[in-house]
Amino acid sequence: MSKKKILVVDDEPMIVQTFEKILTTWGYDVSSCFAGKNLFSVLAQTHPDIILLDVYLGELNGIQLLKKINKEGWKIPVVMITGQANVNLAVEAMKEGAEDFIEKPIDLNRLKIIIEKALLQHRLINQVSLLKEELEETRSHLGIIYKSDKMHKVLQVANKLAKSNTTVLLEGESGTGKELIARYIYEKSNRADNLFITINCGAIPKDLAESELFGYEKGAFTGASEKMKLGKFELADGGTILLDEIGELSLEMQVKLLRVLEEKKFYRLGGNTEIKVDVRIIAATNRNLAKEVAAGRFREDLYYRINVASIHIPPLRERPEDIPPITAAFQEEFSKRFGKPAIKISKEAIEYLQAYRWKGNVRELRNAIERVNLLNDCPIIEVDHFYFLDPVVHKHEEKRSTNSEYNLDIPPTGIKMEKVVKDLILKTLILTNGNQVQAAKILGISRSKLRYRMEQLGIDTDKTAKIQSLN
Repeated sequence: MSKKKILVVDDEPMIVQTFEKILTTWGYDVSSCFAGKNLFSVLAQTHPDIILLDVYLGELNGIQLLKKINKEGWKIPVVMITGQANVNLAVEAMKEGAEDFIEKPIDLNRLKIIIEKALLQHRLINQVSLLKEELEETRSHLGIIYKSDKMHKVLQVANKLAKSNTTVLLEGESGTGKELIARYIYEKSNRADNLFITINCGAIPKDLAESELFGYEKGAFTGASEKMKLGKFELADGGTILLDEIGELSLEMQVKLLRVLEEKKFYRLGGNTEIKVDVRIIAATNRNLAKEVAAGRFREDLYYRINVASIHIPPLRERPEDIPPITAAFQEEFSKRFGKPAIKISKEAIEYLQAYRWKGNVRELRNAIERVNLLNDCPIIEVDHFYFLDPVVHKHEEKRSTNSEYNLDIPPTGIKMEKVVKDLILKTLILTNGNQVQAAKILGISRSKLRYRMEQLGIDTDKTAKIQSLN
């Protein structure tokens, strides 16, 4: 983590020199100012984390300067330095927003405690503000729930990577849980006591991306009315940043991000002071970045920089054994949210959910369970309750319910019963995209009976898929 910067403002050179020596020994980066009239030019150059400000500075006193600091929007903690006879002035300074005050001669132990407390409190204020923003932008979510070997291997790799500070690239379809894996890595890392900040690269307007990531100075652009705003990288110093959907960043921002990753320093928008940070990067994408590089939409050097270690999160359809426990967790969540008893879900409905393709992955499953729990008060959830997932099948069922007659054209030469049944099963499987649960329901038989017939007639899902592709 970079050194915290302290600005000492006092018109007595001996006192300033003493402060510089002591504070440097304590591990701080110290700057000085000997005249009140020069304070704001020094502030613009140094951007300190805390100011030690003497009450008396010749023609200007510290309280006047404190008022001006607040008026101009400098969000920096100020500790007043005062003589014993000036305690009343120090109290007045506290009313104007000073963090604390210390009397001369300086008690070094007390000074150290005051500085540490002021820096900690200021950092907490920034963190709380940021966390409030994050809370508004993100929904509550469950932890990582799984049963499959594939997700077990994902977490094994994540656990190993958490112990290092290397950059990690998370790849997977939308809704697979990339942010949950990123948080898992963060919580298992040695940075867990510092901030975890999520930046949705696709949600930031291109003209605001730089100020959002790196902050800005007053007047850097129209609307930059504050003296200075910290960017997400500066706030996350010592912590972790998740760059979600990194493939959405413009090429211009990719260049600036690459510099930060390589040099660990940057300039605020409109600023002249170089800022050093120690931030771990986790990047996530639902795009194939290698193809994006080949197409010229993503920088090759940035791709290799973020792809030091990568984790592929498999889609839900490739790990159907995870669906029952995830569904159970969502059932419990929504029964509590809607204030009603937990609705049981039938075995057939679970089989249906496991057979469904889930293009939106866990996010789509969550939405489906929420909808069913919201709209139904029945004791058991059946396959029928998920009709909205496959409108094609539902439309077929509606048509069948309104017109129960079925006409079979028999050729003059006759036809074997075996061929009729086989053709019927094949067409039904094509209609349901190979979903045996849905096909059995349409045919009015159990899934086990359908499987028996398929084995008896030599029908397999691969063959069904081939027939479907020809149609």
